[in-house]
Amino acid sequence: VQLQASGGGLVQAGGSLRLSCAASGRTLSPYVMGWFRQAPGKEREFVAAISVGGVNQYYRDSVKGRFTISRDNAKNTVSLQMNSLKPEDTAAYYCARYGGVGVYYTPGGYDSWGPGTQVTVSS
Repeated sequence: VQLQASGGGLVQAGGSLRLSCAASGRTLSPYVMGWFRQAPGKEREFVAAISVGGVNQYYRDSVKGRFTISRDNAKNTVSLQMNSLKPEDTAAYYCARYGGVGVYYTPGGYDSWGPGTQVTVSS
């Protein structure tokens, strides 16, 4: 599967962005999907994940209440709505497909990654 994230950009603190991840080559519907981010000089970190049917969502503590992950299996897309953005949210954001090995909140559990989309939040 090929994943392509889009929707990043420059926004002021308190603003919103919506990231989208489109898949080609294979359906995403049987897979847990996740979003990760990586700031310069830092390790890639878990942001959010969503279950196969979309019923369950998981978030890192720092984004709970501000970010919402969703999926549209008919369109083969996964989205991340980001509200009340903070400068510390600045990073490259990646969507990924969970491979079923290991835990969903670590990068090692994911077997397909798209190129990142840059999110920059100015203070």
